[in-house]
Amino acid sequence: MLKRFAASLSLAFYLITPAMAGSLPGLRGHDHTGVTVPDIKQALDFFTNVLGCQHAMTFGPFSDDKGTFMQDLLNVNPRAKIEQISLVRCGYGSNIELFQYSSPDQKDATPKNSDIGGYHIAFYVDDIKAAADYLKANNVKTMMGPLPVDQGPAAGQSILYFMAPWGLQFEAISYPKGMAYEKDGGTILWSPKDPAK
Repeated sequence: MLKRFAASLSLAFYLITPAMAGSLPGLRGHDHTGVTVPDIKQALDFFTNVLGCQHAMTFGPFSDDKGTFMQDLLNVNPRAKIEQISLVRCGYGSNIELFQYSSPDQKDATPKNSDIGGYHIAFYVDDIKAAADYLKANNVKTMMGPLPVDQGPAAGQSILYFMAPWGLQFEAISYPKGMAYEKDGGTILWSPKDPAK
C-alpha cells in the first residue's frame, strides 16, 4: 500500500509542470498581446483585410489632463493619451490588442528582434509556401524563406518572417508533422493546430 501511495505521489509530482509551481493564481493562459501602432486604421486594415483576422471591438480615447492616472495605471507619461484601442482575433490563438497613443515623450523606433524588447507575432499556417505566395501577391515585405528547419529540437518547422507596412515584424510558421523535441516526452508547446491540447 505504501509503495502504491509513493508511486501515485511520484506520478502526481511528475504531472505538476514547472509553470504550476509558484504560479500566478488562477493562470489559464495567454489572453492577448498588446501592440502600439502609429495608425490604428492602417493596422486594422492590415490585420483584417490582409491577414484575415476578425475585428472584435474598438474603444477609447483615454487620458488624464491633470492627474497621474495614465502613469499609475499603465506606466506611461502622465499626459499620454490613448487615441483608440482595437482588438482582433486571428484564428485559433490569443487575441491582439492594438493601441494608438500620443504622448509628449513618445519614441518612434520599431525594435529589431535583436534589440532588447524586440518582438514579433507568429501565426501558424497549414501551407507555408501558399502563405508566402499570398503575402508576396499582396505586396507584403517578406524576408528570406520559407526556411525549413531540419536539425535540432525545432526540426520539422518552416518559417518565414514578414513585415506590416509600418514595420511590425511577423512570422509565418508551419510544422504539419510536429517538431523533433516532441519525441522527448516533456512539455509540448501549445499549438493552434490542436487548440484543445
